[in-house]
Amino acid sequence: MSNINTEKKSVILIVDDTPENLDVLRGILEAEYDVKIAINGNIALKIAETQPPDLILLDVMMPDIDGFEVCKRLKAEKSTVDIPVIFVTAMLEAKDEQHGLDIGAVDYITKPINPGVVRSRVKTHLSLSDQQRACMQLVEEKTAGLISSQKAAIFMLGEAGHYNDTDTGVHIWRMAAYSGALAHAINWSVSQVELIKMAAPMHDTGKIGIPDSILKAPRKLHDDEWETMKTHSQIGYDILSKCHSDLFNMAAEIALYHHEKWDGSGYPIGLSGEQIPVSARIVAIADVFDALTMKRPYKEPWTIEKAIQLIKSESGHHFDPKLVDKWV
Repeated sequence: MSNINTEKKSVILIVDDTPENLDVLRGILEAEYDVKIAINGNIALKIAETQPPDLILLDVMMPDIDGFEVCKRLKAEKSTVDIPVIFVTAMLEAKDEQHGLDIGAVDYITKPINPGVVRSRVKTHLSLSDQQRACMQLVEEKTAGLISSQKAAIFMLGEAGHYNDTDTGVHIWRMAAYSGALAHAINWSVSQVELIKMAAPMHDTGKIGIPDSILKAPRKLHDDEWETMKTHSQIGYDILSKCHSDLFNMAAEIALYHHEKWDGSGYPIGLSGEQIPVSARIVAIADVFDALTMKRPYKEPWTIEKAIQLIKSESGHHFDPKLVDKWV
């Protein structure tokens, strides 16, 4: 029995409004590749969107939509941006070639066509594209692994801060969501919103250094116990500031300052107003609101309406008035 080659051929899309040019290029390439053709830019864009080829040979001078415009549109779409585009043209001006490369083409083939040059350029750029895809896949896999590890670290630090404080396990994730929503409401970027959602769960990491006799006390804390409790802000900062990254810098900042108050009566430093980092001001509201609506050893949960009234009443005292306006 003869061997059958089942290896999938690369797909080449040839775009040209002249039938003779299409026939020549198809004749050069069809023995090695799966060749598709388009007689104008609109058809080429539809094919590229619905059946993305591995490479496009694109004429420049075409009616309606010229090759430059087709290339621009391909590079503007996520689904087609990575398809290599080689211009095939009789335009020999250096400025035209530079323009084509500037808008995303990878190469130029000049007319009249040399079959050897066409085959060589197509083979080279398909190989480069394969290498790029492999590299991108590797980067994505490594990035996904780092993100997974980072989230695991966040989870562990968040849980560690409440290891002896079992009633607040869900609290850290809920208040993180509240923090993200408030950050979004004041027009933080998507990346910054995601950052505070990951940083906020670590706000009480320092509680790992507080005795469980204080954390679980079913009563109001004595003065000396309260002073011990307040040290969790500094402890959390000391732990989280060991890692210098955007995430852990924000987490350390939040851990240290989320008990500061707008009027300067908070701890551990007594900052006031805009001296307090915005991230900590955001978490302060989210933290208090969620804590109020939870059952604790020393209190029953508040209703949402009552908690909102408390937040409003503390505008300008505990909380940033502008953030309170966005919250309520």
